[in-house]
Amino acid sequence: MKTIGKVLLIVIGLLLVGLIVGPFLVPIPPLEGTQPPQALADPDSQFIPINGLQVHVKTQGQGEPVFVLLHGFGASVYSWRAVMPSLAQFGTVIAYDRPGFGLTERPLQWQGRNPYGPEAQVELVIGLLDHFGFEKAILVGNSAGGTVAMQTALAYPQRVTALILVDAAVYTGGGAPPWLRPLFSTPQMRRLGPLLARQIQTQGMELLRLAWHDPSRIPPETIALYQKPLQAENWDKALWELTLASRESDLPARLQELQMPCLVITGDDDRIVPTADSLRLAEELPQATLAVIENAGHLPHEERPQAFMQAVTQFLVDLGASSP
Repeated sequence: MKTIGKVLLIVIGLLLVGLIVGPFLVPIPPLEGTQPPQALADPDSQFIPINGLQVHVKTQGQGEPVFVLLHGFGASVYSWRAVMPSLAQFGTVIAYDRPGFGLTERPLQWQGRNPYGPEAQVELVIGLLDHFGFEKAILVGNSAGGTVAMQTALAYPQRVTALILVDAAVYTGGGAPPWLRPLFSTPQMRRLGPLLARQIQTQGMELLRLAWHDPSRIPPETIALYQKPLQAENWDKALWELTLASRESDLPARLQELQMPCLVITGDDDRIVPTADSLRLAEELPQATLAVIENAGHLPHEERPQAFMQAVTQFLVDLGASSP
């Protein structure tokens, strides 16, 4: 029995050594073909310094109301390209790449607040408004961008005229569960994390197909635009930093605090944030209007832009905005 016990201790010791040392032995090849974000920019791209970050921004229109567009996970300003011209007929449209995505700067070291964390994401929205000299805006958020829009409205209700929440990830998502986060922060996972983040190169396209009601209608241009930010340097490390900074929100418990008008939009076939979640959100928000877009998935502003704008236009008219 003593011999068996010694053998078990040796086996356990070897396993622990493997778990501790093994990740440092895994080869992590450098990304190939990456470029500085500015090299991937479009003629209408702007890079604006906000809170220490060079933020990739696109704008259209002028005057008020002001719309700030917040894309979801894995997306970028390109997600809004089909509806920006229509929104710009009402006023000023500001679309930007959230930290960790698109062409916005991806710092790997910083002082003070983590630029990928929820608080910094809120302050970035306010920083954009301050930069352009606007006091208030209508925040339009898709998926995880919807949660940032709501968190901004909770922190700065005086700066938010209304919310347009497009398949917002309120009851699902929010990062890794609390019990798993300490593991993510270990030196071993910090080494392997960027390698895991690279899986989005293949799984991201599967996620995009899942996001559409009819994936056969995804234009090749859309696929190319979603893949373009994966050419920006350090995108894998930044995506892992975003994962480390993410956490579950307290939004479900604070919905009654959102007293501004809200439009909740959902595709009738959302398989990422279930359509039922958006129906629930519309019921629990104090001043919500619901619009269900037929034959649409998680991205109705991309898949059914005309139907999306019909719902938004009616909401804006009800708010008192002049119809284009």
